Amino acid sequence: MSEQSHSARALVVLLLVVFINLVGFGVVIPLLPFYAKSMNAAPWQVTTMFAAYSLGQFFGEPFWGRLSDRIGRRPVLIVTIIANTLAYIALAFAPNIWIAMAVRLVGGFGSGNISTIQGYMADVTPPEKRAGRMGLLGAAFGAGFVIGPALVMVIHPGAGHLGYQLPLFLAAAMAGTAALGVVLFVAESRAPSAPGAVQPNRREALAAAAAHPILSRVLLVTLISTGAFAGMEAVFGLYADVRFHWGPSQVAACFAIIGVIASLGQGLLTGRLARRFGEGRVLTTGLSIIALTLLTTPFIAIPTLAVVLVGCTAFGQSLVFPCVAALISRASPPDRQGQMLGLNMAAGSLARIGGPLLAGPLFGLHIGGPYWFGAALMVPAIGFALVIVQRTKAAA
Repeated sequence: MSEQSHSARALVVLLLVVFINLVGFGVVIPLLPFYAKSMNAAPWQVTTMFAAYSLGQFFGEPFWGRLSDRIGRRPVLIVTIIANTLAYIALAFAPNIWIAMAVRLVGGFGSGNISTIQGYMADVTPPEKRAGRMGLLGAAFGAGFVIGPALVMVIHPGAGHLGYQLPLFLAAAMAGTAALGVVLFVAESRAPSAPGAVQPNRREALAAAAAHPILSRVLLVTLISTGAFAGMEAVFGLYADVRFHWGPSQVAACFAIIGVIASLGQGLLTGRLARRFGEGRVLTTGLSIIALTLLTTPFIAIPTLAVVLVGCTAFGQSLVFPCVAALISRASPPDRQGQMLGLNMAAGSLARIGGPLLAGPLFGLHIGGPYWFGAALMVPAIGFALVIVQRTKAAA
């Protein structure tokens, strides 16, 4: 079999890994509040379980990304997927809320392999095609986020401990299958670092990124845009309840639409647009769409139009994510790509912690507070993106 065929097969397997990760995430998200409630958890403990996963990812992504630069992508992928499998099983058997929180924290750390997958894609993809490949990665994200909640509705048999265990067992089985796929079908994409080679630690890498004219601004764009989007997601159910008197099924359907739009946008459009106009311009367009839709949404009184605007926000985010990853891979040396992509994912995890924490109090002040604050945040983000366009031109 040719090297090109091996590469194509490996990429398919990696996309499946991401899809399975997000299916598992989508299985847990709707299940988690009720699972925690069965353990007599207080509301703050429920939200802490959500935050624990992102906190684990915050530490895990740079660690695994840096390790994959040093020892290779394949062993890191195998270890992290197996860790994710064990975390699902452990969560199914957690005896109390405190153990469940600890499992979520460890599971988030163990599942922090997106930067490693992005590094693999950058290793085997020419620079001009990276935005498209990263878009396929984002499409796998969106598809997993749609399928996960749907599986819960199919296999969740009702109340009782078994009702929460079965979806988690399914997520564990899928993750185990993904690990086997990596073992059988994914070849290493880069040679391990030479013995004695020294890589910068996180602080040194962050300092290097901060001093870089493109990387510094890309990381800030990730922090700002992800925080604004995560804040919108966190309060959308409350917003829809107050404004339209929606229940869980309507909110779930809207999030399914978000997943479909994000998947199609990243899988079909972002790569083509980036090849024609450049990652910087597409990034600026995506941020502008997010700003406009967040600014407008609180004024909408028609449910259908609100769904359209939320879908447009998701489309804007679908343009941002692949372009950010492609820009980082272009601006980073080959032996630092995993680490820099890990820093980017860590910035996203930090934003997914801070965004909802800010959105809650702002929603308490005014129903449109989180949306308008997110729109305001997009102004400096767009400014950073415009500078990135200029810098990438100068570097060309």
